This record gives sequence, structure tokens and C-alpha cells, in this order.
Amino acid sequence: MNSIVITAIIGVTLSIYAYYVEKKHEKNANYKAFCDISDKASCSVAFSSKYGKLIGISNSLLGIIFYLLVIVLFYTYKEFIIYLAILSILCSIYLAYIQYFKIRNFCLVCTAIYLVNILLLIFSL
Repeated sequence: MNSIVITAIIGVTLSIYAYYVEKKHEKNANYKAFCDISDKASCSVAFSSKYGKLIGISNSLLGIIFYLLVIVLFYTYKEFIIYLAILSILCSIYLAYIQYFKIRNFCLVCTAIYLVNILLLIFSL
């Protein structure tokens, strides 16, 4: 298996976990996820913030769709992956800024996804 596909599978897995935590937290505000380390290091805080959705769609769900698209494109139109990787880096920079400076929180899962996007760009070059 190619490094792009493996990286995208990791991205899908992280995004599915993020979506799971988000939905569990919506149903039960007291739900404590594995990635909720402290008050200042909590993925639930990031996922449930007003920045956790784009036009009403969960960022986690968008991540699942994104990484599945990367996998499909790998087997059909590889040349488009670089553009998606660049887009993912731009989104990661924006979301990291929001996470660290607006929400003032450290999200372990989010940071892992940023790393996945960096690797995706490196491997697509």
C-alpha cells in the first residue's frame, strides 16, 4: 500500500473518532473522551465549539469525506491529490490558529490530523 493511502486511512480513522466523540458529547455533556486530558487539553472543547462546524456540517464529517476522496483519487486521478493536500494545509493552519489562539485549547486529535495533512502534502510531492 502506498504512503498516501496509509496516511489517508489514518486521517479517516482520526476523523471517525472525532465524529464519534462529537456525537457522544452532544448527547451527554458530561461524556469524557480519551482525548479529554484536562480543561485546557480537550478535544471535546474543540469539537463542540462554534468553529467545529463549517456551514452547519461537522468538521469531522468533512474530514471523513476528504480522506475517502483522497483514497479514491489515488486510484483514479492521482494528480489532483496535491491540490487537496494544499487545501488541507491551509485549513489546518486556520483551524490550528483557532484552536490555540481563539479557543485556547489543545486538541490532541486535531493536532494529529494537522500532522496527517502535513504528511499527505509531503507524500503527494
